[in-house]
Amino acid sequence: MYKVIDGKALAASMRADIKAKVFSFKQDYGKTIGLAVVLVGDDSASQVYVRNKIKACEEVGIKSFAYRLDKDTPQKDLEELVQSLAADKNVNGILVQLPLPEHIDAEKVLSYIPYEKDVDGFCAQNIGRLCMNEDCLVACTPNGVMQMFASEGISLKGKNAVVVGRSNIVGKPMAMLLTNADATVTLCHSKTQNLKEICLNADILVAAIGKPKYISADMVKEGAVVIDVGMDRDENGKLCGDVDFETVKEKCSYITPVPGGVGPMTITMLMYNTYLAAVRSL
Repeated sequence: MYKVIDGKALAASMRADIKAKVFSFKQDYGKTIGLAVVLVGDDSASQVYVRNKIKACEEVGIKSFAYRLDKDTPQKDLEELVQSLAADKNVNGILVQLPLPEHIDAEKVLSYIPYEKDVDGFCAQNIGRLCMNEDCLVACTPNGVMQMFASEGISLKGKNAVVVGRSNIVGKPMAMLLTNADATVTLCHSKTQNLKEICLNADILVAAIGKPKYISADMVKEGAVVIDVGMDRDENGKLCGDVDFETVKEKCSYITPVPGGVGPMTITMLMYNTYLAAVRSL
């Protein structure tokens, strides 16, 4: 019998705890925690993400500074804005919403975010510290997945863990977090041979490949824990994940749904990272 891990409920519980921590921070230090969110252009999905992040800030008591720039904003202007936010003591975290317009060198822009304010956990210093299993700000989505494991008491030590997808945002940091938790990790990608056989050996299977319902029941080991990081649309335009939930669920011990699984945890961990950045700035 499988159990669905309710990311929405866990996120709500964690946000209540973060709200209490943010309130105590203000009481103890007389300071407001601030998150700067920079949006360039009019990408509809990005606008939704930014609205949700600002709403989450309001929910937990973090002050948001929203900067909405025209899609034709010059590279130099964006760099100068990020540099000014980096120097602003009222800003504890900086988030530049991706993707950026094609004329912008995103890597260069992000390089101006100090690792202490890199609440997305994307910069080289934070990724390097994660690789070394040192204290750092961890990428929000994989960190949210780790919280889900912890909430259900799922042991990772010595387990075979397979991550499908090697992005810098999810796949790679997910593999490092699992390694740091003493799992034996295989990181798969589009060039991986015998993917089905590798997945069938997984006690823990994390799908982050960006292909709707790609992981089917014949790729899942009996009793596996299946985490679906995907956010896709099926042939009918309905929201779905990378896992074929209906066919896979009967083989699992635990599984996350889409929506309502990993998604709500991502913004929650962003709020937590912003709080953490504020504490470390004292």
